[in-house]
Amino acid sequence: MSSTASSLDVIWVIFCAILVSTMQAGFCCLESGLVRAKNSINVAIKNLVDFCIACSMFWLLGFTLMFGATARGLVGTQLPPTSTWTAQDYAFFLFELAFCGTATTIVSGAVAERMSFGGYFITAVVLSSCIYPTTGHWVWGGLWFDTTPGWLHRLHFHDFAGSTVVHSVGAWTAFAAILIIGPRLGRFGPRSKQIDGHNLPIAVLGVFLLWFGWFGFNGGSTFAFTDQVPRILVNTAQGGAAGGLAALITTWIIHRRPQVPLIMNGVIGGLVSVTAGCDFMIPLGAAWAGAIGGILCTVSARLLSQYNIDDAVGVVPAHLVCGVWGTLAVPLFIDPLL
Repeated sequence: MSSTASSLDVIWVIFCAILVSTMQAGFCCLESGLVRAKNSINVAIKNLVDFCIACSMFWLLGFTLMFGATARGLVGTQLPPTSTWTAQDYAFFLFELAFCGTATTIVSGAVAERMSFGGYFITAVVLSSCIYPTTGHWVWGGLWFDTTPGWLHRLHFHDFAGSTVVHSVGAWTAFAAILIIGPRLGRFGPRSKQIDGHNLPIAVLGVFLLWFGWFGFNGGSTFAFTDQVPRILVNTAQGGAAGGLAALITTWIIHRRPQVPLIMNGVIGGLVSVTAGCDFMIPLGAAWAGAIGGILCTVSARLLSQYNIDDAVGVVPAHLVCGVWGTLAVPLFIDPLL
């Protein structure tokens, strides 16, 4: 590889890492807009703090657990000293750090208006230092530093950019949390009422920021500016668009009118749905995967309400359900010629 090509790859990965990091602003806008005004600053500061925690814990422990020399394919144990790292190694770390921040901040939306700051702080520490890196090692261990792959990778589990590793892991943590802490006061029961967000335009802006950041999320997972990148970016665009349109149609059928929060989550669900397989899909396959994700996102949100499970911003439908679906969609919509 020429030095020019190598430098271009480093620049591309760093640029994508910055794009992924801007998703933090997207999550902040989305979650702050979908909660009541009195709780919006609490949600916003949790987003800021959890990214600080993720940056620190992933550097101190998480990166080693995720990409270090494997212990029976279960967890990483040791990395080369940072004094030997190249520019490519540092760019890779920065990109993976942004991924860790994404997985960590997913939790804050689901538990909004209920979890204490201290409880959330501990959750963010454990998720970013142990839970996310360990599950990430199972799939992506061996991706860098020429170490032995994790056990799921050896079984040919394919998750290109994190439908399972990032989104499902963060959402499973969120799901466990909301089952334990229960719903918000007044959300369910004989005098229950829908708790609406106070600023939908800000929430919509958050979706746009997330969508733009997703181009770095998926496009940067090649770790080089290859011929795959343009197709991956197109697949990302089509997945989000199809998810949003499918959610729009589904909400129109179910509720007789469009539901803005469900449409927003449909876009996110569509993006999550193509994240695992966008490297082996063509745009038509990505659109189908995203559309089904948008439908599943809308239907599962309704099911959660029926079972009195209070997910403040729709994390479980968009990230858990669509994360699982996106992983299962890989063999259904990949193009065998790619």
